[in-house]
Amino acid sequence: MSKITFLGAGSTVFAKNVLGDCMTVEALKDFEFALFDIDQERLHDSEMMLNNMKSSIAPTVKVKAYQDRKEALRGAKYVINAIQVGGYDPCTITDFEIPKKYGLRQTIADTLGIGGIFRNLRTIPVMKEFARDMKEVCPDAWFLNYTNPMAVLTNVMLEEGIKTVGLCHSVQVCADHLLDSLDMPKDNIQWKIAGINHMAWLLEITRDGKDLYPEIKKRAKQKQQEKHDDMVRFELMDKFGYYVTESSEHNAEYHPYFIKSKYPELIDRFQIPLDEYPRRCVNQIEGWKKMRNELVNDQHLTHERTHEYGSYIIEAMETNQPFKIGGNVQNTGGLIRNLPEKAVVEVPCLVDASGVTPTHVGELPEQLAALNRTNINTQLLTMEAARTRSKQKIYQAAMLDPHTAAELSLDDIVALCDDLIEAHGEWLPEYY
Repeated sequence: MSKITFLGAGSTVFAKNVLGDCMTVEALKDFEFALFDIDQERLHDSEMMLNNMKSSIAPTVKVKAYQDRKEALRGAKYVINAIQVGGYDPCTITDFEIPKKYGLRQTIADTLGIGGIFRNLRTIPVMKEFARDMKEVCPDAWFLNYTNPMAVLTNVMLEEGIKTVGLCHSVQVCADHLLDSLDMPKDNIQWKIAGINHMAWLLEITRDGKDLYPEIKKRAKQKQQEKHDDMVRFELMDKFGYYVTESSEHNAEYHPYFIKSKYPELIDRFQIPLDEYPRRCVNQIEGWKKMRNELVNDQHLTHERTHEYGSYIIEAMETNQPFKIGGNVQNTGGLIRNLPEKAVVEVPCLVDASGVTPTHVGELPEQLAALNRTNINTQLLTMEAARTRSKQKIYQAAMLDPHTAAELSLDDIVALCDDLIEAHGEWLPEYY
C-alpha cells in the first residue's frame, strides 16, 4: 500500500483540507494516510476526524496515527509538512514581545524580519532531522513543504538532497482576489506570476489577450482614496508597477516603507494591523474549542476539494496527467536570471509522473528583482547562521533585513538578537 505521510498532523483543519482533498482523488483511494505529531491529543483528534470523513468519501483509504516519526515516514511516497516549532506560546509571543522593547513592531513575523529569522533558526534543526530520517526510510519520497518560512526551509531540504517543492496558496488566489476587490470580472483571464515566496509578482494579467493592468491600476488608484485592507499592496503596485502575491499585512513588514516609528501616521494611513499574527493565534485557539466537536465527532463529515496544491501534485505524479502550479524551487540554472542561483524562487512549474519541472522565467523587471534581493539577502544569511552556528551571521541576517535595518541601530540589532537567543533558550541549538 502506497503511503502519504503528514508531519504536523495536529493541524487538524489543514489536515482536513489537504488529506480530505486527497480522499477525493480516485488514484489515491488505496493509499495509507500516515499521521504524525508531537501533540498526542491533536494527533488523535485528526485521526478521528479523518476516519469519520473517509467513511463517506473514501472507505478504502487507511488512516493511521504513529507515535514514532521514523515509522510514520517508512516507505512513504509523499511527505506533507505542516509543522510549527515552538507554537504560539512561548515562541511566537517571544518573537513579538522582545522586539517591541526595542521599538520594533511586526504584523505576522513568520517569513522575514526578526521574527522570521528566529522561526527559521528553531525550525531548521527539525527539518534536518526529517531529512535524515527520510534518507534512511523513504529516500525517493517527494517532500511537500507548507511550513513557513517557506523559502529558507524549502532550500534547507533541497540542500539535504530531498526532492522538495514549497507550496503556498497565495499564488493561485492572487489574480481572483485582485479582480474581486476591484469589481472586475474573472472569466477568461490568464496570468503569469514569478518572484519569491510571499513576494512574487503578477507579471501579466490578460483577458482574451487584452492587458488588464491599465484598468486595474486606474481602479486601484481610485480605491486608495478610501480605507481598505489591501492598501500596502496597492501602494507597492503604484510605486513599483506590479501587484504582489501575498497580503498587505505580510508585505508591510517585508519592506522598509510602512512600519516606521518616525512616521506613526503610516499605520493608520495604510491600515497596517500590527500584532496581527498573535491575534490570529489566540482566535484560532479559541475557535478550535468550538470547532473541535463538529470536526472530530461528526461521523458523517464530508469534504469538497479545495484549491490547495497538495492533492493535485500527488494526483499528477500518480496519473501522469500534467498540472501547473506555482512552486518554490531552487533557482538552478537561473530560472529567474537576475536573482541569485542559491535562492529559492517561486515560479510556474509543470507536475507529472517525472516530478516537478520548473519553467524558465528570464529576468524580472529590475525594480522587482531588487525588492526580492533585499529579502533573499536575509534568507541566505539565516541559512548560513544555522549551518555555522555563528551568532555573527544571525546579527548580519538581521542587519540586512529591510524593516529591522530601517528602525534600529547596529548595536541595538546585536542586543536584540542576543536577547532573543537567550529568551528562546532550548528552542535553539547553541550559537557561538
